[in-house]
Amino acid sequence: MTIQTCNSTEDILQCWEVLTELRPHLVKDEFVPMLQQMIREGYQLAFISEDGKAVAAVGYRYLQLLYNGKHFYIDDLVTLPAYRGKGYAGMLLDFVEQHALAEGYKCVALDSGHQRTDAHRLYLNKGFNIVAHHFTKILK
Repeated sequence: MTIQTCNSTEDILQCWEVLTELRPHLVKDEFVPMLQQMIREGYQLAFISEDGKAVAAVGYRYLQLLYNGKHFYIDDLVTLPAYRGKGYAGMLLDFVEQHALAEGYKCVALDSGHQRTDAHRLYLNKGFNIVAHHFTKILK
C-alpha cells in the first residue's frame, strides 16, 4: 500500500468514486476540468489504491492567513465505506502532516461537518484541536 499523488487525468478519474462519497453533488463531466483547474491553483490530491481502485483520498492546499500564517488546509478526506477501519484516513493525515513539516509549515487545518463524529474522533486522536466554528452564508 502506497500513497500516490494525482499527476494525470487518469489519476483524477481514478478518484471519482471515492471523492463523490464525500461530495455527491459533483457532476462527472465537470470533475476532471474542475480538478485540473484546482490543481493549477495549488490543490493537491493524494490517494490510496487497493486492487487497482482508489479507496481513500485527501485533497489539500497551501494557504496563508493572518490568523495562523502559512499552513496546509485539508479540503477533502474520505474513505470508501467498504474500506474504512483500515487506517487509511490516518495514513493520509500523516502524509499531509509530513509534507507540511517538510515544507516548513507549522500548522495543518481542516473543517468538518458537525455530524461527522467518527471523523472528529480521528482528528482528535491525531492531535487536532477544535478551535472555531465555521460559518457559511449561501448567496442567492
